[in-house]
Amino acid sequence: MSVLYQDTLPGGKHWSMVLKRGLALKLIDVEGGANVGMMFYNPANLLERYNAPDTLKCQHTFRLTRGNCLYSDMGRIFCSVVEDGVGWHDTVCGNTTKAMVARKWGHKDYQGSRNDWAQNGHDSFLVEGGKYGLGRRDMGANVNWFSKVAVKDDGALVFDPANSKAGDHVTLRFEMDTLVLMHTCPHPMNPAADYPRKPVTYQLLKAEPVAADDYCRTFRPENGRGFENNRIHHLCCGGEG
Repeated sequence: MSVLYQDTLPGGKHWSMVLKRGLALKLIDVEGGANVGMMFYNPANLLERYNAPDTLKCQHTFRLTRGNCLYSDMGRIFCSVVEDGVGWHDTVCGNTTKAMVARKWGHKDYQGSRNDWAQNGHDSFLVEGGKYGLGRRDMGANVNWFSKVAVKDDGALVFDPANSKAGDHVTLRFEMDTLVLMHTCPHPMNPAADYPRKPVTYQLLKAEPVAADDYCRTFRPENGRGFENNRIHHLCCGGEG
């Protein structure tokens, strides 16, 4: 896949874009220890958004990796994980908040610290979502790319600060037009003593057409039904099936 565009998002920042069907988004952890919070919406109907419970239960998993598809609350697939050099990505632990960041790393606002202020994931999503008419009621579960949170036998959650190394990457192929909100704020369970500012490079790529034996399509039987839901959706929208 050839690179159509590339940029680097510094740590503790946020961005958004509408990615068209047939494009791929490659995320690269520049220094190691990155976290990319991400949410997904249908730009043609913002009421349709990422559904974490359905994504996990229909694929019988607690984590995301290559082969997994990310489902909307209407049973369609926003994107598929076609490459993964990390092996574990969290989608159950949510975001940092303003209060959480202040409690863990101290309060730093823009007025006092300018570009070195400590942003949080929840407010970052609100800022980006506001550009498209989204607000607090539209917030939901998000993905935390590059972050691993495992479960101990007693049910306790354990964060792995060494999950992602410098140069590790994950690539998402978009199966329908998707509004993507993202931030590089720290994971809420990150134990770092100082506010971690980990940059992430993102690349936009032209994806290959999805074949009948595509790895993500055949990864789970449910994914085949998800791709069929997408096909019907595109037929009804006047697009190619």
